Amino acid sequence: MGDFDKLTAGPKWYIVHTYTGYENKVKSTIEKLVESRNLSNVIFNVLVPTVTTTTVDAKGKEKLVEEKIYPSYVFIEMIMSDETWHIIRYISGVTGFVGPGSRPCPLTDEEVLAITGAEKTKVDAFSIGDEVDIIDGILTGHSGRISEISEESGEVTVIVSSIGREMPVSMDAKCIKKK
Repeated sequence: MGDFDKLTAGPKWYIVHTYTGYENKVKSTIEKLVESRNLSNVIFNVLVPTVTTTTVDAKGKEKLVEEKIYPSYVFIEMIMSDETWHIIRYISGVTGFVGPGSRPCPLTDEEVLAITGAEKTKVDAFSIGDEVDIIDGILTGHSGRISEISEESGEVTVIVSSIGREMPVSMDAKCIKKK
């Protein structure tokens, strides 16, 4: 494995395969290792891409469910070296890096955009002026009207009426649903 350093200049995204159901545990372990071993200069981001969907239970009540987009995979932005490969590869629940043989294969820029964009709730479903209900966060149960939409960040600004006053509140688009 000694030739990682010359082949991988700079941070790139890699995919780690895990046992089913271990994605969040592996992510948490990596984040703890980064903090305890001071690896923030070589391991930058750890993602388990999810999407929030609304389901209806047997009683007819709507419920938000967070589903993994890529079950059994964790995405890591890191500088690949012998040390980082070894640290990640031997975490409990990790079966290996995605790539030919034991050789990790970095993602292309297009693949990274598709994956990181998948984690954000699409704001395309909303328009300025839409009446919405807030379904997550401190204002759960309140209603409001969308006044701004930021496609880059996936956030919306909702005008919420509370205590006789209107106030703008910025939030992730996954925290609201159309009336």
